[in-house]
Amino acid sequence: MDGGSKVQFSDREALLYHEHGRPGKIEIVASKPMATQRDLSLAYSPGVAVPVKAIAEDPARAYDYTIKGNLVAVISNGTAILGLGNLGALASKPVMEGKAVLFKRFADVDSIDLEVDTEDPQRFIEAVELLAPSFGGINLEDIAAPNCFIIEAALKERMNIPVFHDDQHGTAIITAAGLINACYLTGRDLATVKVVVNGAGAAAIACTSLIKSMGVRHENVIMCDRKGTIYQGRTEGMDQWKSAHAVPTEARDLTEALVGADVFLGLSAAGALKPEMVKDMAPAPIIFAMANPDPEISPPDARAARPDAIIATGRSDYPNQVNNVLCFPFIFRGALDVHATAINEEMKIAAAYAIADLARQQVPEEVAAAYGGRASSFGPEYIIPSPFDPRLMEIVPAAVAKAAMATGVAQKPIADLDAYRTSLRARLNPTTSVLTLAYEAARTNPKRVVFAEGEEETVLRAAIQFRDGGYGTPVLVGREGLHDKLRAMGVADAESFEVHNSVNSPHVPAMVDMLYERLQRRGYLRRDVERMVNRDRNIFGSLLLKMGLGDAMITGTTRTYSQTMREIRRVIDHAEGKTPFGIHVLVDQHHTIFMADTTVNERPSAEMLADIAERTAQVARRMGHEPRVAFLSYSTFGNPEGSWLENIREAVAILDRRQPAFEYEGEMAPDVALNAKVMKNYPFCRLSGPANVLVMPGLQSANLSAKLLRELGGGAVIGPMLVGMEHPVQVATMASTASDLVTLAVLAAGGIAQ
Repeated sequence: MDGGSKVQFSDREALLYHEHGRPGKIEIVASKPMATQRDLSLAYSPGVAVPVKAIAEDPARAYDYTIKGNLVAVISNGTAILGLGNLGALASKPVMEGKAVLFKRFADVDSIDLEVDTEDPQRFIEAVELLAPSFGGINLEDIAAPNCFIIEAALKERMNIPVFHDDQHGTAIITAAGLINACYLTGRDLATVKVVVNGAGAAAIACTSLIKSMGVRHENVIMCDRKGTIYQGRTEGMDQWKSAHAVPTEARDLTEALVGADVFLGLSAAGALKPEMVKDMAPAPIIFAMANPDPEISPPDARAARPDAIIATGRSDYPNQVNNVLCFPFIFRGALDVHATAINEEMKIAAAYAIADLARQQVPEEVAAAYGGRASSFGPEYIIPSPFDPRLMEIVPAAVAKAAMATGVAQKPIADLDAYRTSLRARLNPTTSVLTLAYEAARTNPKRVVFAEGEEETVLRAAIQFRDGGYGTPVLVGREGLHDKLRAMGVADAESFEVHNSVNSPHVPAMVDMLYERLQRRGYLRRDVERMVNRDRNIFGSLLLKMGLGDAMITGTTRTYSQTMREIRRVIDHAEGKTPFGIHVLVDQHHTIFMADTTVNERPSAEMLADIAERTAQVARRMGHEPRVAFLSYSTFGNPEGSWLENIREAVAILDRRQPAFEYEGEMAPDVALNAKVMKNYPFCRLSGPANVLVMPGLQSANLSAKLLRELGGGAVIGPMLVGMEHPVQVATMASTASDLVTLAVLAAGGIAQ
């Protein structure tokens, strides 16, 4: 199961996502310099001849000189696309691109999608077999049974690289992990447990085969298809794969098979399992209802029938999600890293036990928080780890690699598994996990977010995404006709959106009273205040927030940052004892840089610089990073000397007195702060590695740097995030996309940007 969920979106939004900017979801990026003629000569002719000759002499050197060792092909013919059926090879391309994105996101595996336009299994086999020199592994996807069995078996026999049909084995591994833990909790033994499998497709047969390899007895498993149980002697609707799981039984349908059964594994259709069937199962039944998008029985119905049941589904909105992303990126990571020639049963079993063991360990605080605290410890509601548990990256590949070495399919054994696990941890940027967890936390604790510029299309699209994603309730500020705009954008229930119009809002009199009391001694007449409340969206939206009608606010797409901040600060103060400032977060696959203050304070004092350093370090920690703070300057430790250094030096001295629990150093130029080789020229430097928090000396350099990096840098930019206001408010840039606004809304509502 790749997993269903309660996340919703319009067809238009899905198309816009895939169309926006560069069409599709992946691109090829050069990993070596390509700027000069010499670079090109090394990359191609004549320099490329050297590795060509080396590989010709020793094919194993391809792993040293090419991407082969980290490249997986995601291949389909589109005959079983998700739950949509046979729509053809080309229609499967968005799904295969998505799979490639998941490989990179979760395990830093490079991947390319290949769509093979044939339903003839032999032609498919021949086409893929000939591609073996290009890849380190093959992930087969969305291929209908029984051809998927034929294709995988033939390719595994003919190819000397891992071949893995995720629809079969990914589901099987996660199911097996959950079954291990469910049996542990209920005091059962795999050798004696009685299992009923409903469904006889690729995933069902793979699940059945794997649990039998792990110790479940053949005679204790009854498989059912549309025609009933698969029993010895049955001839109707049988094939060699079903026949392998036929058993002697008197049961002829699912109802009869489930009497006294310990386990139900559903890989069939919604509603196939009835509450009365569940009542006939053994005490503390184990129910895996994995049909997508709707399970064979809903967890509430199963729980009502049997309160003692342990229940798993393929959905993210119920506990115990059977999600293939827990498996396939990491099993390939481990296989690639030892140059495995196959993914065998032992490697799959090792992955299942590693995943099961991870669920028994103490759940990280950030993962538990993202699930509303419900995943606080191992138990009936947590037998399968969260797909976003960052420990998966180090635990599962290491177990897979170890099994590959033990079974002789590893061509490059790993001598130090502890060092390997450390290297795995370093491959991924923790920011990506934290952001994902922040989105999950927003779903479990949705907030009301004021979108102050509700008449703008980008803002409306963000509000739609925010609501349909389940992150909270958008509170739109706008004039009449806003619901018409929503309808024009494809929103069927436009009237359900909450809209506040200052022209007719019942809150206006109280707003005017509140703001006049605040501003009457700052040169404003009451009619000035009335005009601001009625005409200025930022004033009106800020007052909604201040009056408790929203939990956070997003604005900034229609006016400059400075103008927007002036309007907000007429209503909202900075938090007591704190200086407001902005942080740009620069994110790529492996690194995150936090840069502050990029938006608010033109010439911060030494005290302000020290405060900015401490509070940016707190944000960095909330986003999964151990902060290393550099106070940036044009000067590195006095060279060259200048008249603008005293504030920076005093800020460092202030931190020396405060003794914060993070590394810091300054004054230093950016190349010293970020380049470990250059940093070595200063052996007295107190940073243990390149800085990840950059405290800028002033707004001019900070804002220029942030905007240059946004336009010219290769990574993503989050923010600017506004920190230090008495209420959560975020000021986006005029160039922000709808996705940017949603991210800021989630971070503001979730308290990461505080």
